[in-house]
Amino acid sequence: MITRTTNTSARRSTTRRSFAHPRHPATTERPRTMQPKASSEKPRTFEKPRPFSTASKQNFSSPVVKATFEAHFSPNKPTQKLRIMCLGGLEEVGRNMTLLEYGDDIVIVDMGLQFPEENMPGIDYIIPDITYLKDKIKKIRGVIITHGHYDHIGAISHLIPALGSPTIYTAALTAEIIKRRHEEYKLPMLNIQKIDPDVDKITLGSFNIEFFRVNHNIPDSFGVVFNTPVGTVVHTGDFKIDFNPINDKPMDLNNVAMIGSRGVLALLSDSTDAPHSGYQLSETEITHDLEKIFQQAKGRIIVGTFASLINRVQQLIQLGEKYGRKVLLEGRSMNANIEIAQNLGYMHIKPGTLIEDGEFKKLPDEKLMVIGTGAQGEENAVLMRIANNEHRFISIKPGDSIVFSSSVIPGNERTIQTLKDTFYRLGAKVYHYQNMDIHAGGHAKAEDLKLIIKLFKPKYFVPIEANHFMLNIHADIAEGIGIPKANIFIADNGQVMEFSKATPQSETIGVLTKEKVPTEYIMVDGLGVGDVSNIVLRDRQLMAEDGMFVIIATVKRNTGELVGSPDIISRGFVYMKESRELIEEARGLVRTVCKDKGPEHTVDPMEIKNKLRETIGKFLYKQTKRRPMVLPVVIEV
Repeated sequence: MITRTTNTSARRSTTRRSFAHPRHPATTERPRTMQPKASSEKPRTFEKPRPFSTASKQNFSSPVVKATFEAHFSPNKPTQKLRIMCLGGLEEVGRNMTLLEYGDDIVIVDMGLQFPEENMPGIDYIIPDITYLKDKIKKIRGVIITHGHYDHIGAISHLIPALGSPTIYTAALTAEIIKRRHEEYKLPMLNIQKIDPDVDKITLGSFNIEFFRVNHNIPDSFGVVFNTPVGTVVHTGDFKIDFNPINDKPMDLNNVAMIGSRGVLALLSDSTDAPHSGYQLSETEITHDLEKIFQQAKGRIIVGTFASLINRVQQLIQLGEKYGRKVLLEGRSMNANIEIAQNLGYMHIKPGTLIEDGEFKKLPDEKLMVIGTGAQGEENAVLMRIANNEHRFISIKPGDSIVFSSSVIPGNERTIQTLKDTFYRLGAKVYHYQNMDIHAGGHAKAEDLKLIIKLFKPKYFVPIEANHFMLNIHADIAEGIGIPKANIFIADNGQVMEFSKATPQSETIGVLTKEKVPTEYIMVDGLGVGDVSNIVLRDRQLMAEDGMFVIIATVKRNTGELVGSPDIISRGFVYMKESRELIEEARGLVRTVCKDKGPEHTVDPMEIKNKLRETIGKFLYKQTKRRPMVLPVVIEV
């Protein structure tokens, strides 16, 4: 059930001071108290109010808090433990999924994927392990999705059906992106409830939930406030502070401060850009450098970025319109996301700006811009296909300008550098965020993070959504501005945090326990989910490194005697025409292993396979110092 108040400009009546960002003027003053609409629509109160405050003296900040406290805390009524754990996102960038559990109620925040590492051949992506939830499906009250990036939505279609298809609560743009992606799997429709983070509130079991708008590099991003019987927990989602965003509203720091003034038990905060000092660039600040490229480019402009960077694509299209360039959108996900954004009013494109494939070759180079996927060097994405001359109709010409308008996801550095080198060799000019300000990150940097901590004023602090290096730096930032070290939890994936009260009037105490729930990598390979184990990966790595050596031996069923000459196939190991001596020696060893053992011996094909694998493996290593995968095939006749 959703509570909807009036619009943001009319929902508060008293004023409070504004907060100024160090690089920006103060935001305008805003009214404070909520007022119901004059129409029949009334703001809904929580169906089961829960306490926003843990103050033993009951000095309540609002009537809502007082009513909540009185409804749920009698002097002798015991409280339960609030358990928080992340099934992903604490040891990597991606695979974000957080659980909040109180009594018989569980709420999930995000269900993301992680891109595979270089040592995972054939793996499309990795999703969270939901083993812990398998026997708790009836406790799941809902799933909240903070924004539409794949590291937060990419696992939904794989996991939601296995969890009993709980309702998903998210904003409009995110909802449409999730639906479009889900349609590809031909699964039953998702139950999605759209929310407006500026005005909506929901109750999911023991959790009274409200939202606050944040800035990111995709519209409709928000953070979540969980009001629970033991205190208020804030989950920021991915965020940055941008006072001049493209196609979005600025983050409302006054609202953040109001939440902080009520009392925040724990803050779970985005740590992705914690290692970077200063303040994150605004989207509007990079327009100047992007415009320089349009002013200088003599040929085509080809831009690689994420399909989900809606705001960036809008900037590029506006610059294309300003400088008389027609725009070709390349990549299925790019076209799908821009269509969704246009339908929702997040994209504004003049008629005639976008062109189809057939129009591309008819226009002069100086009138063309391509916006496509592949800035991370993805194998089948647009930029990689263009670089490898595998695109249907686009190949690089001297004078082309290639723009990488995104940051580098950790682990992709080598692939992206190789891609850049290829474009340089083909005569193109390459622009990237390291030599120009053409990408504004979507995550708060150190000074922004300090401001958010100061406004929320949490008792406990939990850095999330990054690897341990970033989490520790974020923890140092929090400690540096006054959060006690003992109240900062640097958790592993699956590690349980517990918050509880000895009595309803006592202070809530948080503990980072030693309990860990399963968080194994669940690897997705094509249509297979979780059927690729570490053993399979090891075999793939072995084949990728040293190749494969296949022996096909036909033997008599009764004696084990070899029939004919054994066939040998080498793939990725040696070129057979140039290694005839090695191949013949291997055949000789096969003949030795497959000797006639006489009718008194039982022929065991498995024993022959194992003997061949061991004998040939040792021989090949002795001759080449390499260990290909030896695959013996024994056929009985």
